[in-house]
Amino acid sequence: MRREIIITGDGSPTLFVPELDEHYHSVHGAFNESMHVFINAGLLQKTNSLSSINLLEIGLGTGSNVLLTNSIVKQLNTHIHYDAIEPFPINADIITALSNVGFDKFGSSDTEFLQLHQQKAEVPLQLSQQLTFTVYHQTLEAIQFNKGYDIIYFDAFGPRAQPEIWSQDNFNKLYQAMHNNGILVTYCAKGDVRRTMQAAGFTVEKLPGPPGKREMLRASKK
Repeated sequence: MRREIIITGDGSPTLFVPELDEHYHSVHGAFNESMHVFINAGLLQKTNSLSSINLLEIGLGTGSNVLLTNSIVKQLNTHIHYDAIEPFPINADIITALSNVGFDKFGSSDTEFLQLHQQKAEVPLQLSQQLTFTVYHQTLEAIQFNKGYDIIYFDAFGPRAQPEIWSQDNFNKLYQAMHNNGILVTYCAKGDVRRTMQAAGFTVEKLPGPPGKREMLRASKK
């Protein structure tokens, strides 16, 4: 898939896929969306109660959520085991171009950004003292989980572009892979997505969305 670099409303970069007519992040602000949805509504809900967190991201994309999570946990007494599923990693030309744009807003250096994207699949990378990162170039349908997760960042392309990712089977699988009291956060607030999560066993709440979106969803395993 062809990808184009777009600078979003808060000055941070994202990618646009013409084939899907889909952006990797909100055009209103990639940084603001990541901070609102995944950090504030997700990560920071667990850092006070857990000193070690297993975190799963569905859709690595540009790596912005990893970089921001790494920046945040450097300030906290928490260690993150961060696994990401990305069956369609961005190519070398886009990696180089994005590194020139910079991820300063995400608290990242060019070195960390390049390390992240040049790391071999299924080989852990110690991105910092607080975060160990592993990427899996598999689909959610194919991967077999060997651990339980405390937090899931569900940051795949939206249901319009890739409805198969938002299937009942996938949310059933994620529910089984999650620890009790674990949480899943996503920018999507569609009613059918909420009902699919509930059918999998999640308790789902609507939260105010990031700039440009009225609502988002947070799902919990009680």
